[in-house]
Amino acid sequence: MMNTATASPRLTVSAAVAKFWGYTELKPLQAEAIQAGIDGQDSLVVLPTGGGKSLCYQVPPLISGRTDVVVSPLIALMKDQVDALTACGYPAAALYSGISDDERRRIGVEMAAGRLRLLFVSPERLLMPSFIPYLQRAGVSNFAIDEAHCISQWGHDFRPEYRRLAELRQHFPDATIHAFTATATERVRRDIAAQLKLNRPRLLVGRFDRPNLTYRIVPRRNVDAQIVETLRRHKDEAAIVYCLSRNDTEKVADMLKAAGFRAAAYHAGMDPRSRTTVQDAFARERIDVVVATVAFGMGIDRSNVRCVIHAAMPKSIEHYQQETGRAGRDGLDAECVMFQGGGDARRWESLFNRSASENEQPQNVVRSQLELLDEMESFCTLRVCRHQALSAYFGQPYEASDCNACDVCLTEATPALTDGASIARQIVECVISLKLPFGVGYVADVLAGANLEKIRSRGHDKLTGYAALAPRDRREVQGLVMQLVEQSVLHRSGGDRPVLTVTQKGRALIQGELELELRAPEELEKAPRADAGWEGVDRGLFEALRDLRRAFADERAVPPFVIFGDMTLRELARVRPVTPEAFLSVKGVGERKQADFGERFVTLIATYCKQNQATSASAPRRTSAASDGARDEAFRLFEQGRSLSEVASAISRAEGTVSQYLEDFIEERRPDSVETWVPAAQYQRIVVAAKQNEDGRLRPVFEALGEQVPYEQIRIAMRHAGLR
Repeated sequence: MMNTATASPRLTVSAAVAKFWGYTELKPLQAEAIQAGIDGQDSLVVLPTGGGKSLCYQVPPLISGRTDVVVSPLIALMKDQVDALTACGYPAAALYSGISDDERRRIGVEMAAGRLRLLFVSPERLLMPSFIPYLQRAGVSNFAIDEAHCISQWGHDFRPEYRRLAELRQHFPDATIHAFTATATERVRRDIAAQLKLNRPRLLVGRFDRPNLTYRIVPRRNVDAQIVETLRRHKDEAAIVYCLSRNDTEKVADMLKAAGFRAAAYHAGMDPRSRTTVQDAFARERIDVVVATVAFGMGIDRSNVRCVIHAAMPKSIEHYQQETGRAGRDGLDAECVMFQGGGDARRWESLFNRSASENEQPQNVVRSQLELLDEMESFCTLRVCRHQALSAYFGQPYEASDCNACDVCLTEATPALTDGASIARQIVECVISLKLPFGVGYVADVLAGANLEKIRSRGHDKLTGYAALAPRDRREVQGLVMQLVEQSVLHRSGGDRPVLTVTQKGRALIQGELELELRAPEELEKAPRADAGWEGVDRGLFEALRDLRRAFADERAVPPFVIFGDMTLRELARVRPVTPEAFLSVKGVGERKQADFGERFVTLIATYCKQNQATSASAPRRTSAASDGARDEAFRLFEQGRSLSEVASAISRAEGTVSQYLEDFIEERRPDSVETWVPAAQYQRIVVAAKQNEDGRLRPVFEALGEQVPYEQIRIAMRHAGLR
């Protein structure tokens, strides 16, 4: 018998989203997906990572007052989702092998009473003979299949246990089934629909493009140094480094720890307890970097990963999209860097063949894998916009002519050397002329003409190859040698003292039977794209809020993102609310979180603002009685028309403090114009938008202006116009 709802069926979608999650609007296609769930129409929903697909199956049972079942592939993923929902006051639970008997009984009582809105289970548990009648008695008639691409052997992360989900129709012939995934080509989408026996499903496919991600594909030279350099751009931020082998993950993790990073390795060869320890440490922000094989990722719900690095080329574009998609799930800017070499494809081909032999896979499976690998290699080598190429692969047009968020459009790609073929032959001939095998460093020393005793004592300063590449320095030559290693022209042995030998391909090169390219040495550091998500954010306050979030998370034994995401913390550090009402108005703060966390957060914000002389929302304004020498000097410089950065430099104060001084200056001195700090045309737009909102809040004005106008300019203009 169907359970009746205990949650009010009169709750509207917008009211539910505001009440539980603190959002005032939905993302593209969320409304349509939610409506399909409410209407009881099968659906296949493909939304990019960060596109909000979870909300699509979380809202309908709230509106309908029913209990839905969500099929999820990993226990860690279920636990994180349940923790996050519970923190919002949402009635959800998960059944898996690790829970206590008391918890299992409690869930049973909640199910029987119809008080649960979502129950998370694995595919194996769902189809247990004893579990089917349990769900039938509870009146379950709606199923959401998360990570639905796992059902298709044409996609990535194929899981045979997902194939059994086809049995759902046999046990629940009238049930509604909704499939959700972040990555699926048209062929994979057809396979998902066929396997799940979806009945005239509503197909909702969002944009695959992730505009907040900056993609870079860089020739692999000294990969350890390249990884360190990239991670230093994201100091104290979350990052994932993907490696091709288990051994690679451990070596890179050890290297990063020695370099001072909080890092750990993760791969399928580790025992389950060790893997769980690493995953939990990453989720709870106790480590910043996980170095992993593809075994790590699907169960990671951490939204603030700022960097994903591939130390080698992935085996398919689907994998690349899925793995890079773990960056920037909160919608804020993130960087994805791949260090690619010519030997990557051959390593994957060898792994495919070995796996096929060990698991007795049919040849058509290997052929399919090789086709996907060819497409991945083409993606790496073609010099077209990365965002455009990814969109085209998934069958979608890309309208912009310049993404301003990939190495190609940012013109970072290193050009080919005009004399690359000649340089390559000189390097190979030098390696041959040394007679005995030597390491990369020694070969580079010879080619660069280093004045070293070890070279003279061996007579290598008399070789034709000695100083052949001077005046290039040793480091640059070393990079050129490594390019030949990556292209399998030279072979570099393993062990503690790796040495170089010439391959058959290298001999073909010096005989004129092979053409290749060498690229100019890359610049040591590329400045990442400016992250507009920091505009107007007080960094000091953000870090203080981050510490408080971590304290709440430790108290509740949940990951910090369950308390609040980085997007919400940045907004809190931008608008600085110090009343419960102002706190609740911030995006991402629902009623339960306001009740549970609001008091301590607003207290911290008010204290911080007082100590740092910063403006707070709903806080009293400081008067001229609070002036000091720095403030008086700032006023004098403002009279001269100096910019914020000039004043900050002159009085040795942070720009946030100087911005507050400027607001005080505007209020007390009433200048006729603020055009020095806000262009006249921008000023008019801000004033018009502020008058339409009329509540003095910055966020609605920021959104009304297309999220393009800096918060500082909005504050200044509104203060001058008397609208704050």
